[in-house]
Amino acid sequence: MSNTIDPDTTENPMARPPLGLPTGSVRALLALLIVAVVIVETVRGHAVDELWSETLLIALAHYFTSRRFVGLSPDVLRRLENEGHVPRESNPLFLPRHSIRALIVLSFAGLAYYILEIRGVRSLAEFPPVLITVSAYLLGVFAGSLWAWRKRHRAAPASRLWEDLKALAVILVMLAVSIPYFLNHREPLPPHVRNAALAFVLFYFGSR
Repeated sequence: MSNTIDPDTTENPMARPPLGLPTGSVRALLALLIVAVVIVETVRGHAVDELWSETLLIALAHYFTSRRFVGLSPDVLRRLENEGHVPRESNPLFLPRHSIRALIVLSFAGLAYYILEIRGVRSLAEFPPVLITVSAYLLGVFAGSLWAWRKRHRAAPASRLWEDLKALAVILVMLAVSIPYFLNHREPLPPHVRNAALAFVLFYFGSR
């Protein structure tokens, strides 16, 4: 009796996602729950725990980080999906494509409206820190997407000068924030200056 296993009859480990839901549904549900907790706590005027903020940023990075793929023909991509080497494109939670990203953006847009219009907050120092970090990161994501779209539609090759200047600026900002900590100065900068500097760093990560 042959011990050879026919690859066509073996179960594809990527064929059935967790709970039998569309691929990415569990991650989508977790991300939406994290967003909901952070927004509810912020609206109630409670300081968002650091662990929640960090978990939120990781969830955002999953959905908004630029993904670079090698160009593949549709036939090759379909074959790789069938063989389980590449996850299939699907609609998490049975929603249309990009719905989770849209829900996240709209949720924080609503929170920003609440803070600005309902509470009447105008000073950066009074803004919830989690809203500053998320806004900076998402703004960077949109700026990076716009810049990438612009480069694709330009006839001439884009100059790298802007990217170099942006990289140099963010390194200098991060050094200005970091060096006093290395020198053991615990409060080297006013909180609003430090928050603005770190927001710029998050903007840079989002734009990449």
